[in-house]
Amino acid sequence: MSKTLTTTINGIDVEALQSIAEQVSVDHSKGMTSWGVTTSWKGGTRCETKVKDSTIGGQHVAKDFTIETDEPLELLGTNRYANPQEYLMASLNACMAVGYIAGCSLEGIEVEDLRIECKGDIDLRGFLGLDPNVKPGYDEISYTVHIKGNGTPEQFQKVHETVSANSPNRFNISNSIKLNSNLVVE
Repeated sequence: MSKTLTTTINGIDVEALQSIAEQVSVDHSKGMTSWGVTTSWKGGTRCETKVKDSTIGGQHVAKDFTIETDEPLELLGTNRYANPQEYLMASLNACMAVGYIAGCSLEGIEVEDLRIECKGDIDLRGFLGLDPNVKPGYDEISYTVHIKGNGTPEQFQKVHETVSANSPNRFNISNSIKLNSNLVVE
Protein backbone atom coordinates (compact mmCIF):
# COMPACT_ATOMS: atom_id res chain seq x y z
CA MET A 1 0.00 0.00 0.00
CA SER A 2 1.55 3.31 -1.07
CA LYS A 3 0.95 6.53 0.79
CA THR A 4 0.72 9.80 -1.15
CA LEU A 5 2.61 12.62 0.52
CA THR A 6 1.39 16.14 0.05
CA THR A 7 4.05 18.80 0.02
CA THR A 8 2.82 21.77 2.00
CA ILE A 9 5.09 24.78 2.26
CA ASN A 10 3.99 27.99 4.01
CA GLY A 11 0.48 26.56 4.32
CA ILE A 12 0.26 26.09 0.53
CA ASP A 13 -0.33 22.66 -1.01
CA VAL A 14 2.34 22.93 -3.70
CA GLU A 15 1.01 20.01 -5.74
CA ALA A 16 -2.49 21.49 -5.73
CA LEU A 17 -1.09 24.88 -6.84
CA GLN A 18 0.84 23.20 -9.64
CA SER A 19 -2.30 21.28 -10.61
CA ILE A 20 -4.34 24.48 -10.82
CA ALA A 21 -1.67 26.05 -13.04
CA GLU A 22 -1.64 22.97 -15.28
CA GLN A 23 -5.45 22.88 -15.55
CA VAL A 24 -5.59 26.57 -16.48
CA SER A 25 -2.79 26.06 -19.01
CA VAL A 26 -4.74 23.26 -20.70
CA ASP A 27 -8.22 24.83 -20.41
CA HIS A 28 -8.18 28.63 -20.25
CA SER A 29 -11.80 28.73 -19.03
CA LYS A 30 -10.59 27.19 -15.75
CA GLY A 31 -8.65 30.42 -15.16
CA MET A 32 -11.55 32.80 -15.65
CA THR A 33 -12.71 34.50 -12.47
CA SER A 34 -15.37 37.07 -11.69
CA TRP A 35 -15.53 39.23 -8.56
CA GLY A 36 -18.08 41.72 -7.32
CA VAL A 37 -19.20 43.65 -4.28
CA THR A 38 -22.09 45.96 -3.36
CA THR A 39 -21.44 49.03 -1.24
CA SER A 40 -24.21 50.85 0.66
CA TRP A 41 -23.93 54.22 2.36
CA LYS A 42 -24.62 54.01 6.10
CA GLY A 43 -24.57 57.71 6.99
CA GLY A 44 -21.86 60.32 7.27
CA THR A 45 -18.70 58.85 5.80
CA ARG A 46 -19.55 55.25 6.71
CA CYS A 47 -20.18 52.56 4.13
CA GLU A 48 -20.82 48.84 4.28
CA THR A 49 -19.68 46.58 1.47
CA LYS A 50 -21.19 43.12 1.03
CA VAL A 51 -19.33 40.31 -0.66
CA LYS A 52 -21.85 37.65 -1.68
CA ASP A 53 -20.24 35.46 -4.31
CA SER A 54 -17.63 35.03 -7.00
CA THR A 55 -17.00 32.69 -9.91
CA ILE A 56 -13.79 30.72 -10.36
CA GLY A 57 -13.32 28.52 -13.40
CA GLY A 58 -17.05 28.59 -14.12
CA GLN A 59 -17.89 27.45 -10.58
CA HIS A 60 -20.03 29.62 -8.29
CA VAL A 61 -18.36 30.33 -4.94
CA ALA A 62 -20.75 31.48 -2.20
CA LYS A 63 -19.42 34.09 0.21
CA ASP A 64 -20.81 36.16 3.05
CA PHE A 65 -18.41 38.93 4.09
CA THR A 66 -18.93 42.50 5.19
CA ILE A 67 -16.31 45.22 4.83
CA GLU A 68 -16.91 48.41 6.80
CA THR A 69 -15.27 51.71 5.85
CA ASP A 70 -15.17 55.14 7.44
CA GLU A 71 -12.98 58.22 7.53
CA PRO A 72 -10.91 59.70 10.35
CA LEU A 73 -12.47 62.36 12.56
CA GLU A 74 -10.37 64.97 10.74
CA LEU A 75 -12.20 64.09 7.50
CA LEU A 76 -15.65 64.21 9.16
CA GLY A 77 -15.81 60.50 9.88
CA THR A 78 -16.18 58.56 13.11
CA ASN A 79 -12.82 56.77 12.76
CA ARG A 80 -14.52 53.42 13.50
CA TYR A 81 -13.06 51.62 10.49
CA ALA A 82 -10.19 51.90 8.04
CA ASN A 83 -10.83 54.31 5.19
CA PRO A 84 -11.04 53.36 1.49
CA GLN A 85 -7.41 54.40 0.88
CA GLU A 86 -6.21 52.07 3.62
CA TYR A 87 -8.30 49.25 2.16
CA LEU A 88 -6.82 49.99 -1.27
CA MET A 89 -3.31 49.63 0.14
CA ALA A 90 -4.32 46.60 2.21
CA SER A 91 -5.73 44.96 -0.93
CA LEU A 92 -2.51 45.69 -2.82
CA ASN A 93 -0.37 44.30 -0.01
CA ALA A 94 -2.54 41.22 0.60
CA CYS A 95 -2.62 40.34 -3.10
CA MET A 96 1.15 40.63 -3.36
CA ALA A 97 1.62 38.68 -0.10
CA VAL A 98 -0.31 35.77 -1.63
CA GLY A 99 2.02 35.99 -4.64
CA TYR A 100 5.14 35.95 -2.45
CA ILE A 101 3.92 32.98 -0.43
CA ALA A 102 2.83 31.01 -3.51
CA GLY A 103 6.05 31.87 -5.37
CA CYS A 104 8.25 30.96 -2.44
CA SER A 105 6.33 27.72 -1.92
CA LEU A 106 6.85 26.74 -5.55
CA GLU A 107 10.58 27.47 -5.13
CA GLY A 108 10.67 25.32 -1.97
CA ILE A 109 11.40 28.34 0.22
CA GLU A 110 10.00 28.26 3.74
CA VAL A 111 9.02 31.78 4.76
CA GLU A 112 9.52 32.76 8.40
CA ASP A 113 8.24 36.32 8.10
CA LEU A 114 6.66 38.46 5.38
CA ARG A 115 5.66 42.07 5.88
CA ILE A 116 4.79 44.67 3.25
CA GLU A 117 4.78 48.34 4.23
CA CYS A 118 2.87 50.66 1.90
CA LYS A 119 2.27 54.40 1.85
CA GLY A 120 1.19 57.21 -0.40
CA ASP A 121 0.17 60.85 -0.23
CA ILE A 122 -3.04 62.49 -1.45
CA ASP A 123 -3.48 66.25 -1.68
CA LEU A 124 -7.07 67.00 -0.59
CA ARG A 125 -7.18 70.03 -2.92
CA GLY A 126 -7.75 67.51 -5.74
CA PHE A 127 -10.53 65.59 -3.96
CA LEU A 128 -12.23 68.83 -2.91
CA GLY A 129 -12.01 70.24 -6.45
CA LEU A 130 -10.07 73.29 -5.25
CA ASP A 131 -7.28 73.11 -7.83
CA PRO A 132 -7.73 71.53 -11.28
CA ASN A 133 -3.96 71.03 -11.45
CA VAL A 134 -3.95 68.74 -8.41
CA LYS A 135 -4.82 65.07 -8.92
CA PRO A 136 -7.58 63.69 -6.67
CA GLY A 137 -5.50 60.57 -6.04
CA TYR A 138 -1.96 59.37 -5.61
CA ASP A 139 1.00 60.48 -7.68
CA GLU A 140 2.74 57.35 -6.44
CA ILE A 141 2.48 54.58 -3.91
CA SER A 142 5.65 53.20 -2.37
CA TYR A 143 5.98 49.81 -0.75
CA THR A 144 8.75 47.86 0.91
CA VAL A 145 8.72 44.08 1.15
CA HIS A 146 10.43 42.52 4.16
CA ILE A 147 10.86 38.77 3.77
CA LYS A 148 12.77 36.21 5.79
CA GLY A 149 13.15 32.53 5.10
CA ASN A 150 15.52 29.82 3.98
CA GLY A 151 15.86 31.09 0.40
CA THR A 152 18.86 32.76 -1.14
CA PRO A 153 18.80 36.45 -2.06
CA GLU A 154 18.68 35.35 -5.71
CA GLN A 155 15.64 33.13 -5.09
CA PHE A 156 13.83 35.93 -3.25
CA GLN A 157 14.68 38.35 -6.08
CA LYS A 158 13.21 35.90 -8.60
CA VAL A 159 9.99 35.66 -6.57
CA HIS A 160 9.93 39.46 -6.18
CA GLU A 161 10.19 39.94 -9.94
CA THR A 162 7.45 37.36 -10.54
CA VAL A 163 5.12 39.07 -8.05
CA SER A 164 5.90 42.47 -9.62
CA ALA A 165 4.96 41.09 -13.03
CA ASN A 166 1.95 38.93 -12.08
CA SER A 167 0.12 40.35 -9.03
CA PRO A 168 -3.42 41.32 -10.15
CA ASN A 169 -3.81 44.20 -7.70
CA ARG A 170 -0.32 45.52 -8.40
CA PHE A 171 -1.22 45.47 -12.10
CA ASN A 172 -4.57 47.18 -11.48
CA ILE A 173 -2.99 49.99 -9.47
CA SER A 174 0.08 50.48 -11.65
CA ASN A 175 -1.76 50.45 -15.00
CA SER A 176 -4.70 52.31 -16.36
CA ILE A 177 -7.70 49.99 -16.56
CA LYS A 178 -11.05 50.72 -18.14
CA LEU A 179 -13.85 51.63 -15.73
CA ASN A 180 -17.41 51.35 -17.04
CA SER A 181 -19.90 53.57 -15.24
CA ASN A 182 -23.71 53.60 -15.10
CA LEU A 183 -25.94 55.90 -13.06
CA VAL A 184 -29.44 54.82 -12.02
CA VAL A 185 -31.51 57.58 -10.38
CA GLU A 186 -34.37 56.03 -8.39
